Amino acid sequence: MILNLVEAINLGLKQEMQKDKSVIILGEDVGIDGGVFRVTDGLLKKFGPERVIDTPLAESGIIGMSIGMAMSGLKPVAECQFEGFMLPAFDQLVNHAARIRNRSRGRFSCPLVLRSPFGGMVRAFEHHSESPESYYVHTPGLKVVIPSTPYDAKGLIVSAIRDPDPVIFFEPKRIYRAIKQEVPEKEYTIPIGKANIRKEGDDLTLISWGAMVRECEKALENIKANIEFIDLRTVKPLDVETIINSVKKTGKVVIVQEAPKTLGLASEIISIINDKALLSLEAPVERITGFDTIVPLARLEKYHNPSVERIVYGINKVLKY
Repeated sequence: MILNLVEAINLGLKQEMQKDKSVIILGEDVGIDGGVFRVTDGLLKKFGPERVIDTPLAESGIIGMSIGMAMSGLKPVAECQFEGFMLPAFDQLVNHAARIRNRSRGRFSCPLVLRSPFGGMVRAFEHHSESPESYYVHTPGLKVVIPSTPYDAKGLIVSAIRDPDPVIFFEPKRIYRAIKQEVPEKEYTIPIGKANIRKEGDDLTLISWGAMVRECEKALENIKANIEFIDLRTVKPLDVETIINSVKKTGKVVIVQEAPKTLGLASEIISIINDKALLSLEAPVERITGFDTIVPLARLEKYHNPSVERIVYGINKVLKY
């Protein structure tokens, strides 16, 4: 099947709901409208209103209900319409969902998935274009998944639903329909915590995730060096082994993130490299990021996000060091 990201996630959700009656979808407009980006389109008709639930516009309530469902034996897949709208539910996620296993000393787990469109460059309004993965990566007890291809999206949403602990599943809205790929109709999973080496090389290690993976691929078309390109896929837990093995091989590293620079995931990856592979480095690690500003509105948005030109410049800078 040739599918885009939206269709691949929809297929993964549908197949898990067919297989496991405890899987419940809930969120704002996920039923009748099929979600703001139509990711849950058709699921209400197939599974009915008891399993595909349109909720009030109340993110804290959505996640609060999901926690109760998860502790009671269900597997809720909740949706927040945009990543900026997750913050009203921050208390529920950080103080409750992430802590249930520890609080109960292992007697309870919280197998919920929170799906949300993620990132910018769709000419949206305020609170619709953020990249807040670091908030959730910083929180013990949460896992954070960010697919960059339809194939990965289907395999990772299935793994997220089957995971016994809470998973934040960010869907890069910029590439929802920008990429089509062969996606098997049959069931498969992709392990949470395992990066994908999209291209092998020995001159430099390029690391990214989400929508920036596509921009990095465009940048590599303009680079003559032999670059090893790693798509993290899961940013919590990180595949540290794959990162460090690559760094020890290439000695040079560039990290690309859409999020603001300060305290972003790139900073943590640099710290890990310094801890485990400092003596293998032949140049300072370069990070290409968004800026430490609120994401601007449509006219200026392209200047905030890492561009192909900025990525090419950063890679060449490190190669020439």
